[in-house]
Amino acid sequence: MTLLRVCGVVAGYARDDEILKGVDLAMNDGEIHAIIGPNGAGKSTLLKTIAGLLRPARGTIHLRETPIGGLAPRAISRLGVAFVPQEHNVFPSMSVRENLEMGGFIDPAATRHRIESAFARFPLLAERRHRAARTLSGGQRQILAMAMALMVEPALLLLDEPSAGLSPVAAEQLFATIIEIRRHGVAIAMVEQNASQALEIADRATLLVDGRVSRDGEAATLRADLEIRRLFLGGASATEDA
Repeated sequence: MTLLRVCGVVAGYARDDEILKGVDLAMNDGEIHAIIGPNGAGKSTLLKTIAGLLRPARGTIHLRETPIGGLAPRAISRLGVAFVPQEHNVFPSMSVRENLEMGGFIDPAATRHRIESAFARFPLLAERRHRAARTLSGGQRQILAMAMALMVEPALLLLDEPSAGLSPVAAEQLFATIIEIRRHGVAIAMVEQNASQALEIADRATLLVDGRVSRDGEAATLRADLEIRRLFLGGASATEDA
């Protein structure tokens, strides 16, 4: 079933600033959708527009049958969309548990139960529940940020460059966590510069270039495309990555 449909969206950070130039995107329930492309292509802008942090100048965004384009971020969150920005996505001086409490602010009555569910799902957070978020490693902070977003039990999780700045080992652990989140029925739209790994775990993918959709389809198909491999995946052959 179609969960998200973006049709002809034009958006930017100022009037007449068209970073997105008529973007179309569709996602189904429970899938991982990778959004890849060069710097400045509009990838993060697309996520922010879906999340309500930017208002589309033109075009429509629907979550299932509900139009959400232009709604306030809190209203979109209540409808089932959670956004994890690349930076400043945890409260450094607060404990892990306090961060999770902040993540559940829109439904405080359910917060205690959801925190215990989060600790059961993410044992590394449970082990560090009383530690300040600033003491966590980069990968652990990213997992905490995703756990905070899951406190509202979203249908759609938007991740902006989740592996940025992480070591290869931490990135592997993070991608494993993303797969596990999907197993619990949460759809994930993920902007990633690590295009090869993103396409490896994704079901579908969209390539943005200069604010427009250049390619869209099954992630495996895009990963095998020779032109995409040359431009974004380091030119490795499909057999070398198998």
